[in-house]
Formats: sequence, C-alpha cells, structure tokens
Amino acid sequence: HALHGYGLSRETRAGKLVPVFHRMYSPPMSKAAPRLATYKDLLALPEDLHGEIIAGELSTAPSALPKHSRAMRALGSAIGKPFDDDDGRGGPGGWWILLEVDVQLTEHDILRPDVAGWRRERLLEPWDTRPIHVVPDWICEILSPSNAAHDRVTKAKLYADHGVKHFWLLDPGERVLEAFELTNGLWTRVGSYDDSATARVKPFEAVELRVGALFPPKR
Repeated sequence: HALHGYGLSRETRAGKLVPVFHRMYSPPMSKAAPRLATYKDLLALPEDLHGEIIAGELSTAPSALPKHSRAMRALGSAIGKPFDDDDGRGGPGGWWILLEVDVQLTEHDILRPDVAGWRRERLLEPWDTRPIHVVPDWICEILSPSNAAHDRVTKAKLYADHGVKHFWLLDPGERVLEAFELTNGLWTRVGSYDDSATARVKPFEAVELRVGALFPPKR
C-alpha cells in the first residue's frame, strides 16, 4: 500500500523488481482574493443605513446624533443660502451645495460627505444623478467621537488624492471649524475658528460666517 503523501512505483534493482516510494507534490492552496465592493452593494443597503466604500471595503454607520445633524443643517443653510439658493437673487451664487449625496471617486471608492459643493460650471445638472462622478470643489465633514480619526486621516487623504480643492472639518463637540486648502497635493491649513469667530473662510470668503451659529446653543 502507498503511504499518505507518497506515490508507489516499481524499479528493477540488482535484477529484482522492488517497490519505490516517491513523495508526491501538492501545490499550496491559494486563497481567493476578496471581492471589492461597488455601488451595487450600497444600493442593496436599507435606505436608512449610511454606507460608504473605501478601497473596496463597505462600511456602515448608524444615524447621526442630533448635534451632528443640526451642525450639518446649519452649515448647509449658512453656505447654501448665499451661494446656492440666492444665485441670481443678490447672493454671490455660482455653487450647488448638497447634503449627504453619494460621490464616486473610483469604482471602489464611493463616499457620502456631510456637505459638499460644486461650482456650477463643473456640474451642470446634478438632480437625477446618483452617484455623482464629478469631484467636489469643497467638502465639509462633521466630526463625531466615533469617526474623527477616519475623517481626519483616511477621508482627508482620499479627498486630496482626487483633487478636492477645499476641505473643512466641523467639530460640534469642541465647537471648532478647521479649513484646509489643497496645495501641491497636500492640505494646508488656512484657518481654525472657535465659536466666538466671525470669519471669511475660503472658498466662501465673499460672506461672513458666524461660526457659533453652526452649533447648538450653549447652556
């Protein structure tokens, strides 16, 4: 009988036929490469679940805290009214300001920024498009304790790599706004503002922004 892992053959040695065992080669089992997630995987999620894909990995998050939601709405109003809603009606105009829309940077990188803006000459008709394939000119992420490192490191690098020109981080917990501008592929801080500040912040320096109004009232 053959031994496990060996093959049996017969050879003639000294005029006699003798059995000879040979070690059999079994190639190593290769692991199948994991399937990279695409937008179809996001569409399969329940509508009330926030999902994003980075480097082909799908992640989900629960709904936002009320202070996160309020900061998003307040910022969308403070920037969206003069630069979007009032376009042609006395405001600086020239932008689309959209909350929580899917932006596809690559087939396997699809994000949903809290607030994003596009100059209108770069994005003509976004209304029936999902996801949007045009890279935003400006993005703001609202920080929370569970996602701060992810927004500051992973998403910030991804936005820079794909040429987003302006990036804001709004922290309702610390009541601080940080603004960055892309310079030679790297983020350069253009300003940090606490809730006492009234500032003109790129790329929306045409209007004054009351930073404290972006957060819930102090007790």
